Amino acid sequence: FSHRLDNSRACTSSPPTLSTHLPLTHQHQLMAYCLPHLHDGWEVDQAIVNEEERIAAIRFGHDYDEVCMQVDHALAGIAEKIKNMCVLYCVDITEVPDFTKMYELYEPCSIMFFFRNKHIMVDLGTGNNNKINWALTDKQELIDIIEVVYRGARKGRGLVVGPKDCSTKYRY
Repeated sequence: FSHRLDNSRACTSSPPTLSTHLPLTHQHQLMAYCLPHLHDGWEVDQAIVNEEERIAAIRFGHDYDEVCMQVDHALAGIAEKIKNMCVLYCVDITEVPDFTKMYELYEPCSIMFFFRNKHIMVDLGTGNNNKINWALTDKQELIDIIEVVYRGARKGRGLVVGPKDCSTKYRY
């Protein structure tokens, strides 16, 4: 039994057309491959340093992890809408362990934001302003957070207050 994808178009900012016979978990796995991957510490540093006009959102985690698959699916779904504000990257922390201790990447999935070589923290009411470390899969909520981070970062703020309080919504 083989699963087939429509390979008639390259994976750009929008995900490839998936066969209706492809199980959902396989669809989620494919989402990570539609997002740019950074494969070593130098690439991560360059992504953070070289982006001048947009924020860099980096999803740290494992491509095979179910939580990361869900987040990658949501990120791939909004990539086109946020392309003027944010560039999205994925980093598999097994392949690139350089930042695990520095950023305390011990959760299955974490999203961090950077602007002009500066870490932008987001206060979402959870007590951890350094990163989003839960399965944030609501596309509109992701867009709203990215927009707030972008606007705050452009004004020189290193800490922005999120558009809504997530302290009771997610178990962390």
